[in-house]
Formats: sequence, C-alpha cells, structure tokens
Amino acid sequence: MPTLKDIAKQVGVSVSTISRVINNDTSRHINPETKKKIWEVVEEIGYKPNESARSLVQNKREEAKPSMLVGCIVMKPQFRGQHPYFSPILSGVSEQLQDLGYTLAYIHSIDELQNEQQLHKAVRETQLDGIILIGAVDAEFIAYIKKHIPAVIGIDLEEDVQSVTLVDYDRIAAVKSVVDHLIEQGHRKIGFIGGDIATNGVPEEKRYTGFKYAMHRAGLEVNPSWVIDTDWRVECSYSGMVELLESQANERPTAMFAASDTLAIAAMRAVTERGLRIPEDISFIGIDNIELSEYTNPPLSTIAVPKYEIGTTTARLLVQYMNGTLNMPMKVQLPYQLIIRQSSQLS
Repeated sequence: MPTLKDIAKQVGVSVSTISRVINNDTSRHINPETKKKIWEVVEEIGYKPNESARSLVQNKREEAKPSMLVGCIVMKPQFRGQHPYFSPILSGVSEQLQDLGYTLAYIHSIDELQNEQQLHKAVRETQLDGIILIGAVDAEFIAYIKKHIPAVIGIDLEEDVQSVTLVDYDRIAAVKSVVDHLIEQGHRKIGFIGGDIATNGVPEEKRYTGFKYAMHRAGLEVNPSWVIDTDWRVECSYSGMVELLESQANERPTAMFAASDTLAIAAMRAVTERGLRIPEDISFIGIDNIELSEYTNPPLSTIAVPKYEIGTTTARLLVQYMNGTLNMPMKVQLPYQLIIRQSSQLS
C-alpha cells in the first residue's frame, strides 16, 4: 500500500510537507508547483489517507473557529461583472452576507477552475464555511464540492439536485404565462431565442422546456427553424434573428419569446433594421425585467424576476446551513410577474 514516504520520495520533499498538503494544513506556505506535483503523485500511485489520521484532522477542523468566508462559482464568465441579470443577484448575496458577518471571498468562473490545482485551491485551501453555485452545474461537480464544503447552495441550476438547496423562480410556469399571453394576442407562430438547448450533454434549459410544454398544451407546433440557440450571447441573438428573417421570409413567426431581455433587445434591432414593425409584424417578449427593457422602442414586455431578493434569500439560507440551523436541502421559488408593454400588445 502506498505511503507518505513513497510520495515524498517521488516529489523530493519531506513527509511533513506531504502531510500538510494532503490534510489541507495552511499553517505554512508551500509552493503551488510543489502542491501540484504532490497531488499528481497521489493520483498516480493511488494513495489513500489513513482513516484514523483523517478522523483526527477532521476533528481538528470541527474544533476550529469558522472562517466566516463564502465562495461563489459561476458557470459562465459573463455571469460576473456588470451582467444585467446576475449582478443584482450577486449584490444581494454580498450585501446580505456582510450584514450577517460573513465575507464573499471570491467569485470564480468554472473556466478558471479547469486546472485541478486551481480547483483544489479554490475549494479546499481557502477555508470556506460555505459556497454558492450559479448556473448549469453537473452532479459530479456538485458531489466534489460537497465532499469538501458541506454548506452548498445553488442558484439557477439546470438539474434538480436533491442534495443541494436551490433558490430560483418557477421558470417553466413563467414561460407558460408568456406563451398564454401571446396566444391571447392571436399568435400561433411563435419562435424562441435562448441558450443551452440540449447540446453536448448539457441539460435542456428550463425556459426552453417551458416553452415547448406551453406550446404543446396549446396544440401549437415548435418550428425548429424559429428556434435560435445563442449560447447566451447577444451578438448571436442579433445574427440568428437576421438569418431567420432571411431564410424564412415567406413563413416567419409573428412573435418571438426570448429567454432574457438582452437577447430580446438584440433581436428587436435586427427586425427594425429590416423595416419590420414591432409588434405589428413581429411581437417580442423577454424575461428578467432589466432596467433597459422599459426604455427600448417600443418598450419590451417581460417577466419581472426578483433578482436582488434571490441573492439575499440565498445568503440567508446559506448562513443557516453553515451555523446548523438548517440541515435538510429544500427548493425555494420566489414569485415572478408578467409585465405587458407595447412590444407584445396588439389590442
């Protein structure tokens, strides 16, 4: 059976250094490159820590004082910064944590953690009390996180992971209310603009699921030629709408539902640039109710989502898990509101 001495011999450092890295002891600084080599050798030779030693380390951790630090991992880099949907959520998280005496230690994108060493540092070396996951996270990644950080909570996850508390709004029901509104306005040819439409093994995004469900219930066909998969990029919404108008000139949709306001606004520009009228030729409706949606021409109909409140709710629940007040995972859905403006109001 491989031992710490075997690892030390291969890496060329002391046994005590190997022990500190494996047990996540941050009392002394260890070169990141050395840590990387240690974990590579651990994996290569299949070293398994002594269970009694692991138990002692775990007991020490349990006796240690909380770090009062929380991490956040988002699935797409564009979710950070001045994102019109996620920025208010992250503001709510950060401000609520601060009010409760905690600090948001970092916000990493999953792309930044592709390297095993970077992931190890973010999850195991930062001494977090809890972590927030945002976006389409697979179950294997969540299992890895929970192995090292018991207090985990998710926002906007695509999979209904039973082991993690989820905070969201009912996206399927919200989209159904959008489709119902468009049908009430007389539309039968309705297209969709969104992202993550069941490609490369990624779970189908719930707003698209809701769209198909609502169309099916109304007895309407989902025309694949009217579905634009943008990968959540506004430039793809614009170019996709241009392509749809050019390729479907004789059989275009009379209404488009977009899975975010930013995607709707980009597609609206493509329509007006080609001399078509909104809503007379093509109606539009989005989701998010970002500030700009009220000032488009015409103003954009949308679903108002309580973005800041999603953040504050997430932070409060996470703190309750970290201090032991809560211990069972749950699914929390905040209310949404359909806001009708001129972009979809024909009568």
